[in-house]
Amino acid sequence: MDRENEKVAAPTKGRRQAAQGKPGRTLALIMIALVALTGGMFLSGHTTPRLGIDLAGGTSITLEAKNEPGQKNAINQTNLNTAVDIINNRVNGLGVSEAEVQTQGDRNIIVNIPKGTNAKQAREQVGTTAQLYFRPVLAQQPSTGPGEKPQPTPKPSDSGKGDDKGDKGDESKESEKPKDGATSPSATPTTQGRSVTDGLKADPTPSATPTGDAKDDPAKDGKKDDGKKDPSPTPPTPPGGDATAKLQEQFTKLDCTDEKARLKAKEGVKPTEPVVACGKSGSGKGWDKFILGPSEVNGKEVDDAKAVYDTQGAAGWKVTMKFSGKGTKQFADITGKLASQQPPQNEFGIVMDGEVVSAPYVRQALTTGDAEISGSFTQDEAKDLANILSYGALPLTFKEQSVTTVSAALGGEQLRAGLIAGAIGLALVIVYLVAYYRGLALIAIASLGVSAALTYTIMTLLGPTIKFALNLPAVCGAIVAIGITADSFIVYFERIRDEVREGRTLRPAVERAWPRARRTILVSDFVSFLAAAVLFIVTVGKVQGFAFTLGLTTLLDVVVVFFFTKPLMTIMARKKFFANGGKWSGLDPKRLGAKPPLRRARRAGATAPVDSTPKEA
Repeated sequence: MDRENEKVAAPTKGRRQAAQGKPGRTLALIMIALVALTGGMFLSGHTTPRLGIDLAGGTSITLEAKNEPGQKNAINQTNLNTAVDIINNRVNGLGVSEAEVQTQGDRNIIVNIPKGTNAKQAREQVGTTAQLYFRPVLAQQPSTGPGEKPQPTPKPSDSGKGDDKGDKGDESKESEKPKDGATSPSATPTTQGRSVTDGLKADPTPSATPTGDAKDDPAKDGKKDDGKKDPSPTPPTPPGGDATAKLQEQFTKLDCTDEKARLKAKEGVKPTEPVVACGKSGSGKGWDKFILGPSEVNGKEVDDAKAVYDTQGAAGWKVTMKFSGKGTKQFADITGKLASQQPPQNEFGIVMDGEVVSAPYVRQALTTGDAEISGSFTQDEAKDLANILSYGALPLTFKEQSVTTVSAALGGEQLRAGLIAGAIGLALVIVYLVAYYRGLALIAIASLGVSAALTYTIMTLLGPTIKFALNLPAVCGAIVAIGITADSFIVYFERIRDEVREGRTLRPAVERAWPRARRTILVSDFVSFLAAAVLFIVTVGKVQGFAFTLGLTTLLDVVVVFFFTKPLMTIMARKKFFANGGKWSGLDPKRLGAKPPLRRARRAGATAPVDSTPKEA
């Protein structure tokens, strides 16, 4: 009989050990994650969460809608609402940066941006409100300031293509690769000196390009020339009479290093006419000037643009574009024409608010409506260009009317009072846990501490990464999450106490209680997360901050319960203080009204052993 009992007991013990797992490793895992998040927080230089405009103040920008020449009745509520949506996408991203965009009156838009946001960058994003156009480049030249000397006009080539040369051909360009099955080899130089065969080459900021056949130009590979450079070009003299001569004169006199001259060049620009324009040079420190042809593609035809990390080509950031049906045809037509031209007339300028933000050059026609601009972008440069391509085409033109600094809507006293109220509420929860659960309250308090640490570090790190800002509704979401987290602990503790009432000892009670408690916790948290997700999707403004915080803390509740509370409870069940059901443990069988131990019932006449391992429902 003893040997039979040994055979039965052995697998039972093995199953119990498998069910309990190795709680020490799980605790170590979550503590390592917490240390890593804390270290990342300090390394990033951001040790406190970004605050919303109601808690920290910020910048208020007023934009006034203007009619373009030839427009009539363009300023209406529909166009203003469309502009609000586009500007909100520019400055608010995921909807958690707490920027506020709203109309005021019949022609103004107010943009409130919280403190901690780069004010200059925000003004550029908001103020860049003109239409976005794709224009072919007719001529390009570095602008060196008032001291630059006009250069002789080169003779046109026999083929009718421009033969002018820039003085910056040794600068590497970025590539835009088609997605229509064309090959896209690496942009590294080769011994044969051939250039890449990508569909487009582009700079995040345009630079001058050399002349010659693009397929044989070593400068396109990042190779430098022999040091002999032709003079900087002025535009060739195409037919066009007085209008063309006037345009060439404007190009010669244009000084892009002068801010007033750049602003003047933007005035009276029409998409159907050639223009002169300025753009940042390849180094980002100087300026280039351009003669651009009429617009071939309107920015409204860009359906989507994203900044993604290129893991297949030369590692780096790139911008992907997708055009509408109409835009696909227009883009195919212009890239097909430009592909047969010589630099710089194989380039097209991406023009926003009269300024060239990028000037990719074409290697082949792009006919699928999908394209990539890749190369030496930084992450910020790629995101800025994608932002312009995605949200650049507003239905109206706006003028920056005023920029003011606003103070926090809530004073320090009100914020301090709110934090004190939250602390009092948390203290009352702790007092209740200690009074009702006694020793188990230590596990609950430790779990609340881990949850609070994870929430704080993640919110702090989300500030510089996705521009998350903590406003008063978001603080409310975090306070509500305290109740959700505490509820999960209570569910688990009550399941354990139920098992103890049934006469089981603590260690099997902990394991048997977990499957049922786990199912209840997951269902409860799923409902809370679903409510937060729906609220985030269907609302805007400050309510999105509340929903985002509620959803984040709900996910963290699952992480804490699974990776901290449960393994900690398993370890504590092995300690005498809890295992013996002490008076202050919160698991005293007498206080809980427990039945006699199950093993005594078996001795009294049970015919089959009772498996004490947990069972899944």
